[in-house]
Amino acid sequence: MARKAAKDRDKRAAYWSGDVTRRSNALNLEAGVFTLDDPREIALSLKRSAEESERRKSTPFRSAMSMLTFYINRAGKNLPDSRRRVLEQAKAELRRAFERPAVDNKTVVPAQQN
Repeated sequence: MARKAAKDRDKRAAYWSGDVTRRSNALNLEAGVFTLDDPREIALSLKRSAEESERRKSTPFRSAMSMLTFYINRAGKNLPDSRRRVLEQAKAELRRAFERPAVDNKTVVPAQQN
């Protein structure tokens, strides 16, 4: 019995990143935000959460984008291509919602020379 409890505890510790998404200290996410099918709805939900948060340490845009990127990266290879497309489109919608310029991932910006 003790062996099973230790194994369960170790398993939970291995998935600390899921805990971040559920109980972020920076944003109170709306339930099921990452399961929505509409990229705009995802973006607007993240925007609301970021703007309402009093605990975030950065701008609302950066907090919202960080949480979205964190979720995509956490899912890794297990994220189906169709879902990844929706979430990547949500990034573009988030930029639009915060009136930020679009990002062209194909353009490489050279580092500044000192």
